[in-house]
Amino acid sequence: MPEVHLTLQWPDGSRSQLYSPSTVILQHLPPGRQFTVAELESRGLAALAEASERVRARYGFACTRTDEEARKLQHSLAGFSAEQLVQIQAS
Repeated sequence: MPEVHLTLQWPDGSRSQLYSPSTVILQHLPPGRQFTVAELESRGLAALAEASERVRARYGFACTRTDEEARKLQHSLAGFSAEQLVQIQAS
């Protein structure tokens, strides 16, 4: 499965990386778009769960790294208010 690395530019100007084991994340978080923190939480967590299930369907086990990425994303999201904007960029 092709991996995807996205760069998230946060409202304070900082950047972080978001990893997905599947390109399905691009359907949820297309590069070049902005989402509110609330939208990013919903879309990002759904994308990571779907990516993990795609790995399970193909290899017989879920991708545990997506759990780590989800925790990392939630930790970053907690530092901002729901209506602030986050830019999605290709890495």
